[in-house]
Amino acid sequence: MSNPAADLKGLLGESSVVPTRIESLLDALAHDERVSAIRSLGRAAQRRLYASVDGYRPVSLHDLVPPHISAGDTVRHFGRNTLPAFTHFEKRFCRPEGADAENPDELWGFNFQTLQPVTGPGYFVACPAPERPEVWVDYRRIPDAQPAGWPELRRNEVGLSRFVFGHMVDTLRGVSQHVTVGSAARKGRDIGSWFILCREP
Repeated sequence: MSNPAADLKGLLGESSVVPTRIESLLDALAHDERVSAIRSLGRAAQRRLYASVDGYRPVSLHDLVPPHISAGDTVRHFGRNTLPAFTHFEKRFCRPEGADAENPDELWGFNFQTLQPVTGPGYFVACPAPERPEVWVDYRRIPDAQPAGWPELRRNEVGLSRFVFGHMVDTLRGVSQHVTVGSAARKGRDIGSWFILCREP
């Protein structure tokens, strides 16, 4: 019987990681299997995946919020990070009202997680990375308005939020149709923290 998590770990454990094989495996899975597989990956596997897909699969804003999704509607990305605890979380995105569905300038989003009441929602603005086919998740910026049903807007440089999200920018790289992998930087310096996301169908 197939074990997607074991299969994915096996591909990442090979001496030479082949991104096309990882993409094919993930694209062939059902959503729940895909989420379970990506959430099985620990720090070393996420770090290796991030390095292995450098330049492999361009990722753009419409990969995160597909064009058929209405402006303001939430798209959930189920993830796992490399923190010592509370590793399961979600990034939730939407396209702002009035944005071009095929080619938006930015997306709005926040982090949904266990510690949200303490650390804050971790609002961000996602935008194309300069000079590379990647996406930046920029916590230095927050949405211009609070989308319906989302937490109250809050800057990331106040309270306990500043220790988690303050001055942070994540870089997202494409892995497969639904999956991206990211690395976090603070004030322009990588902090040795990775995460992986799986968009809902």
